[in-house]
Amino acid sequence: MYRLDLKIRLYNGSDIAIGPGKAELLAAIAQHGSISAAARAMDMSYRRAWLLVETMNRSFKQPLVSTLAGGKHGGGTRLTETGEQVLEHYRALCARALGAIENDCAELAELLSEPPAEKS
Repeated sequence: MYRLDLKIRLYNGSDIAIGPGKAELLAAIAQHGSISAAARAMDMSYRRAWLLVETMNRSFKQPLVSTLAGGKHGGGTRLTETGEQVLEHYRALCARALGAIENDCAELAELLSEPPAEKS
């Protein structure tokens, strides 16, 4: 049995504008409504998550993530319309790319030897 792992990254200069980890972070922010909750769900530090959000926000013409001011009911974070579009397009791109290479990967996988036994 083989495993296919395709990682697509879109660069803006030397920065990774979007890639698998950042897409996962965007999805977690959309689900949890805050950067800190998304970071906890991903077992990531808040600082690391915030730095990734900053990179994404400056890499696109419009920010992907918007923070809401705190107050009586607390603040929060949400994806902007652009953030939702970027996440949707990125996921579609990855699915299409995987579909395009699936047959060749299966043929290549037939040539693989048995994987080594895992050490315990």
